[in-house]
Amino acid sequence: MKIYFLVIPVIIGILFGVLFTITPEELSNDSTILNKENLLVGSTILGNPDAKITVVEFGDYQCTFCYKFHNDVMKKINEKYIKSGDVNFVYKDFPLNGKPSLLASEASYCAQQQDRFWAYHDMLYDNWGGENTGWITQNVLTDFAKESELNLEKFNSCMENSEFRQKVLNNEQFAKEININATPTFLIFNNNDVYRIVGAQPFEQFELTFQKLRTSG
Repeated sequence: MKIYFLVIPVIIGILFGVLFTITPEELSNDSTILNKENLLVGSTILGNPDAKITVVEFGDYQCTFCYKFHNDVMKKINEKYIKSGDVNFVYKDFPLNGKPSLLASEASYCAQQQDRFWAYHDMLYDNWGGENTGWITQNVLTDFAKESELNLEKFNSCMENSEFRQKVLNNEQFAKEININATPTFLIFNNNDVYRIVGAQPFEQFELTFQKLRTSG
């Protein structure tokens, strides 16, 4: 997948500190929706909440390039930058591959309800079975919940009642409104600048972005 790198200027807002102005290339109808609050709301932050740099991924649990990112690059980012407290990470759902992806995202939030979001998130990618191959089923999601040491009664009730379906759909709609159109797409920002990376790009590309944000922050 071809990479393009887009720097979007940032203005300081009254609420939540950061609002992103939109370039013509972004073609967003409403720049007020692309702000720090909306990028982080309802999400579990991996790492230091006060880290100066945040990575927001828009992903799909069936997406091939998302899997490649998590299987390689994410592990390196976590070891070098997240565990050190320099960078934190947020995952936003963009289920492009239909109902199975939607179900997987719902399951991740049923796990979040029991404070096991990242364990379940990793379980999904560690057991990735391709795009639209049928590997995501309710039985498989329940097995993952068991392996993640969740209370199965609560998890199954959460899934049966579709408690987080609207949350996933809201994340998808938000992504569309800010013109995210591929997975994975990353918005990486500090209090001054934000960079966009599209696709399973090498670790060095993320590292270069972190270096740029350190100097501009």
